[in-house]
Amino acid sequence: MQLTYDELLATEVRDIEHSYGDLESMLYAQSVGFGRNAVDRKELDYVYEQGHPLRTVPTLASAIVPDMFPPDLGWDYGQVLHAEQRLQLYRPMPAEAELRLDKRVVDVFDRGATRGSMFLFEVEGRLAQDDTVIFTLGATVMARGDSGFGAPQGSGPKPHRVPRREPDLSCDTPTRADQALLFRLNGDRNPLHADPDAARAAGFDIPILHGLCTYGIACRAVLQTICDYDHTLIEGFDARFSLPVLPGDVITTDMWQDGNIVSFQCSVRKRDAVVLRNGKCTLRV
Repeated sequence: MQLTYDELLATEVRDIEHSYGDLESMLYAQSVGFGRNAVDRKELDYVYEQGHPLRTVPTLASAIVPDMFPPDLGWDYGQVLHAEQRLQLYRPMPAEAELRLDKRVVDVFDRGATRGSMFLFEVEGRLAQDDTVIFTLGATVMARGDSGFGAPQGSGPKPHRVPRREPDLSCDTPTRADQALLFRLNGDRNPLHADPDAARAAGFDIPILHGLCTYGIACRAVLQTICDYDHTLIEGFDARFSLPVLPGDVITTDMWQDGNIVSFQCSVRKRDAVVLRNGKCTLRV
């Protein structure tokens, strides 16, 4: 199918019915590192449902939406790269819910014949029972194999700048050798994260960790160090993916707090690699 700019901007799907339960909420929390200390009550509140209201990781929203960017859009899906993730929460994520989702293409920009195109996607999630809006997800995707279909030149949202001073706080999160195998159970079954042959074909020695797993681990770091595990404090979480994480890496999340804005950046210091950039977490005031 030939891409056309006008048709892409008209791409919208409304009222997709989708539900999830406490199993999905706990699986997501465990897949981004909660519950490693099985006797830490603050950690258990995210992965054990008995005797208390189950807490939810704010970035759960990024994992429960099926096909945030559709594989059948008409592009060369093998050349698609997830570049940025944005999240706006209007109230804390429920531990279980029946949702209605609206998906749309917000904009497309042509970056030239050698660089492909930039797609901006958005998903709004509402409670099915009363249409209350819970979250808005945004994603920037690079389609490196597609250009020349009438889209204008341009760029997406301006990235958040991390302060140049030394970080106020840092948090080290070791990833497990099977972290990608665990995280893929949230729904992303791309063989790049599980199959050694697929990983080698893509130029990696081993299957790599999902970018959205690194994104969730960064959220966990902010919850642990700044929010004292209070998930209701986070209302926004944006970041740009820069380099892949290998399962077994230690992810260091550096944080800078200025009022209700927490800037963050994730790196793997052993490889001198910055894996998540331009992080911005907005706290409720």
